Amino acid sequence: MNEMIMPILLAIIGSSGIWATVQVVITKRMSGKHEETETEMYMKNMLLGLGHDRIYSLCSEYIARGSITLEEYDNLQYLARPYLGLHGNGTGKKLIEQVEKLPIIKED
Repeated sequence: MNEMIMPILLAIIGSSGIWATVQVVITKRMSGKHEETETEMYMKNMLLGLGHDRIYSLCSEYIARGSITLEEYDNLQYLARPYLGLHGNGTGKKLIEQVEKLPIIKED
């Protein structure tokens, strides 16, 4: 009987400890007191870099063509929202603004 109770008891204590840690991290992030770790900073910067590269490539293509399809515009918006939300640089924002002025054409 003790062989069954001990693993169950350890699992309960261990899982509540994990959840307590998760709760502290979430609470700190929501209150703005979470300090970004070096890994989180690099991950954020990598995402910004990848987003910028993709936005730059797509916008350059659309601007050179002089138009954009509705599907392309929707796709660009899915990239632009989080990129701008992460405070991407001004170049990406300017390119997006230029693309938003392009005429929307039907797909071939």
